[in-house]
Amino acid sequence: MTISMYQASIPMFLKTLGNLSEILKKAEAYAAAKKFEPSVLINARLAPDMLPLARQIQIASDAVKGFAARAAGVDVPSFADTETTFAELQARIQKTTDFLGTIKPEQIDGSEDKDVKLKVGGNDLTFKAQAYLLHFVIPNFFFHVTTAYAILRHNGLEVGKKDFLGAY
Repeated sequence: MTISMYQASIPMFLKTLGNLSEILKKAEAYAAAKKFEPSVLINARLAPDMLPLARQIQIASDAVKGFAARAAGVDVPSFADTETTFAELQARIQKTTDFLGTIKPEQIDGSEDKDVKLKVGGNDLTFKAQAYLLHFVIPNFFFHVTTAYAILRHNGLEVGKKDFLGAY
């Protein structure tokens, strides 16, 4: 049995973004319950040289919308990366899931050998779409979602593996 490019990507991205949205709801409620400014969490980082929570979410969003668009041969939606509140981060996740919802299996299935070109850190990279998904997008997506989770957990939010993985 084979797995298609669509099956290996879009449903997983949608589920994980939904789980991230639920974690952010808990983080917002946590800040309210503890009576501190939500910006404390939104700007939190694990180490001084790491990116803050908001940027982790932006990059996770960029990874999956970029993959879906490039594999489907459509324009990558451009989001401004200006989110500074939980509501704005939730809207970012929603815009990303809305876009992913427009991608149909037939748009990306069979794209495994399609050339994907992008610029990362000033470097021009070229991948085959399957390698782009498996060796670049998925690891980057989960790195940034995991880091967002870890930032919140490190700051006292009571979440666990079930929150990260969601319902089975």
